[in-house]
Amino acid sequence: MSDSVSARKRSILDCEECLAPAEAFSIVADETRLAILEALWDSEDRPVPFSELRRRVGVDDSARFNYHLGKLRGQFVKKTDEGYDFRLAGEKVVRAVLAGTFNEDPVVEPFVASGSCVSCDGDLVATYQDERLTLTCDACGRIHAHEEFPPGGLDGRSPEDLLSAFDQRVRHLHCLAADGVCPECGGTTETLLSSETAPFDLDVVVSHRCSQCAYTVVSPIGLVLLDESAVLSFLSARGDDVCGTRFWHFPWVVGDDALTVVDTDPWRIEVTIRHEDEELTVELDESLQCVDSTVETVY
Repeated sequence: MSDSVSARKRSILDCEECLAPAEAFSIVADETRLAILEALWDSEDRPVPFSELRRRVGVDDSARFNYHLGKLRGQFVKKTDEGYDFRLAGEKVVRAVLAGTFNEDPVVEPFVASGSCVSCDGDLVATYQDERLTLTCDACGRIHAHEEFPPGGLDGRSPEDLLSAFDQRVRHLHCLAADGVCPECGGTTETLLSSETAPFDLDVVVSHRCSQCAYTVVSPIGLVLLDESAVLSFLSARGDDVCGTRFWHFPWVVGDDALTVVDTDPWRIEVTIRHEDEELTVELDESLQCVDSTVETVY
């Protein structure tokens, strides 16, 4: 990879070699053009011939339809010998609309979530506002989870289905970010530990921040360990289903009792995971790589 690509970072208005962002947004800010993208999306077979695509959109004037299709062609739609098909940007526009990110702002009435508080054993309550799902103890107010979730993901899901989807989404987003890949733009993420832990009531949290688009996810350190081989081996061998258990059910993920800050310069963290009369202690460095793990019997 060349230095010009690997070090690439620009303002959203700095676009010498691409379509200007303002122009790109203006192109899709038209009902007919959005209807064209929707018709392509709904087509089982693509590419779609010009006449068929015009019929599906419902525009009688061929010249008018061709004008709007021409505006989309190049950046959002491509022309082939068989007809018209999406470019990735066109699919992104439709997915963003379906996700509800640009045009929805729902609020869900609080509902009881599975699991119990790691601090006081109280009930957990789920709330959804500002496109984030939050799990909070109804008794002591401790936050167990707080992460974005697209409005479109609420459609057709029961509260239990929503929690399952939320669990899986959070795991995958943080796993990708922890591996250095931004879930939003594909840029490079950096992993940092911090004692500024709001909204979580923890001694230290981990943040993954993209150097290109500044996308940031913050979580308890234990969330990273859900993908750690030493942890998976230890718990799976003892009958614990790590993948099938929602992450906030694990005290060592969302609580502080299992975590010990060994040093802060550089960071050294120990997380102790107990199963009956055995304990796994995992030592992590400043990038949250596992540098050591031990299993002991607890008497």
